[in-house]
Amino acid sequence: MYDVIIIGAGTAGLTAAIYTQRAGKTALLLEAKAYGGQIVNTPDIENYPGYKHISGFEFATNLYEQAKELGAELKYERALSIRDGGNERKTVVTNAGEYECKAVILATGAKNRPLGLENEQKMVGSGVSYCATCDGMFFRGREVAVVGGGNTAIEDASFLSNYCSKVYLIHRRDAFRGDAKGVKALKEKDNVEFVLNSAVTKLLGKFRLEGIEVTNKLDGSVKTIPVAGLFVAVGQQPENESFSDVVSLDEGGYIAAGEDCRTGTEGIFTAGDCRTKTVRQLTTAAADGAVAALAACKS
Repeated sequence: MYDVIIIGAGTAGLTAAIYTQRAGKTALLLEAKAYGGQIVNTPDIENYPGYKHISGFEFATNLYEQAKELGAELKYERALSIRDGGNERKTVVTNAGEYECKAVILATGAKNRPLGLENEQKMVGSGVSYCATCDGMFFRGREVAVVGGGNTAIEDASFLSNYCSKVYLIHRRDAFRGDAKGVKALKEKDNVEFVLNSAVTKLLGKFRLEGIEVTNKLDGSVKTIPVAGLFVAVGQQPENESFSDVVSLDEGGYIAAGEDCRTGTEGIFTAGDCRTKTVRQLTTAAADGAVAALAACKS
């Protein structure tokens, strides 16, 4: 019987493990792939307090080693379901066994929805990015493109326009889902060009991104745009379906929970990008992990 089982060993989950152990409780981390989450793919973090520069891999490794030294246990198993046995008894079922605990923290994260193009994943960190605020500064003075039509894409294009010589905003429709005010502000920028009714259909370059091929969805015409960076902002994909019988999910699949990280089920908490929230950054993931852990330890 563990005090807390944490599903997911990203920034939120590892932080939760640290706080759980420091509270004198026992914690088991369950991770399906590798510790660290999405941040391990970021070559340089510049926006986390206390670090001027640190790689995503080093940041994640520091968190992992800190949690491990405090006594947290990590098993590489995929959590398949949770059986709610009432107050102070939960059973987490994995692909390798079952574990009992008094409280569960769901820190499953969310993965960026890719475009599904050939070599896309190979070029992550070599021109392809899913986080403008994380990686935008690496493209100062260069031409880049943003793909998407929601607020994230609009905000990314606006952010990048302050540092890059030119920003192409590519959207598959002629109208945006994002705020009209943000779109209007972008149209007033001299270094932002809208490429509408279009989709990125090919990445160019062998080792680094050198350009993109864009196909017009109305007439089928294809053109090549030379860019050094491509920022994909077509949404995220949380993976919470396995737990929909014990927690409520919103229409996007995110776990319904506020800043207190409490779900509607007693003894089940959530932290990080997998929950409903407006800001998804390293700082907020770490904060969630601390909040959820302290609440779980008191439950």
